[in-house]
Amino acid sequence: MKEININNKTFEDIKHTDENGVEFWYARELQRVLDYKEWRKFYGVIKKAKIACQNSGISAFEHFVGADKTIKMPKGAEKTILDYKLTRYACYLIAQNGDSRKKVIALAQTYFAVQTRKQEITEKEYSMLTEDEKRFYQRDLTRKGNYSLNQTAKKAGVKNFDKFHNAGYKGLYNGETADDIAKRKKLRYREDILDNMGSEELAANLFRITQTESKLKKDNIQTEKDADMAHYNIGKNIREVIKKNGGTMPEDLPTPKKSLKQLAKENNKSLEALNK
Repeated sequence: MKEININNKTFEDIKHTDENGVEFWYARELQRVLDYKEWRKFYGVIKKAKIACQNSGISAFEHFVGADKTIKMPKGAEKTILDYKLTRYACYLIAQNGDSRKKVIALAQTYFAVQTRKQEITEKEYSMLTEDEKRFYQRDLTRKGNYSLNQTAKKAGVKNFDKFHNAGYKGLYNGETADDIAKRKKLRYREDILDNMGSEELAANLFRITQTESKLKKDNIQTEKDADMAHYNIGKNIREVIKKNGGTMPEDLPTPKKSLKQLAKENNKSLEALNK
């Protein structure tokens, strides 16, 4: 993602990279972009984010690195102010614990989720995968994500799962249902649309899935109508972020020449030939 125009500053504008090529954000700069006027209030959000990090079994010291600064005061005096170097995951946790009434917070949640869902493999390992390998990896995550989302949606009162999932697709794909997407991709009857997406399109759908499950749990949604609306709004919000970044809309991304099911069959045949 390239940029999100907020208060004449963007999340990319304030991103820094250290000598090892590792990206980070300064808390003081993030505070301004997230529209927090007072450091005192923003520091309260940081403390909640650090607790959430520790509760997830991850060391907060690795993601919230102290970076105090000395600033000049009147008459030549100096003052040390608290600051942090934040990883993308730390920024994501801050956004998750921020003031949900701020639209910028919702955008930040999606933006900083981009690289925090890689789970089993590292960023470097992921970048070294081929496009087809990335597709298999992202498809596996969407499969697991959809299973978990369905369990959460069921508890929220969802019974018509086709309608529920189509609500998410409609938000992300500007009104298109799963059938509409399949027709546009010229797929055969009952062919899986997710198996016929590139890694970028799969990633957008993974964010839709994980963020919707988080929304259902966080807001304790209990009706099918509210669950459908939440799924639609999450999809629409992700679409808005892509648009603000100047990215390619999901429906405009190219459909791979071969489905993952076809690639899997070919890979099995190749392995069988090698073993003969």
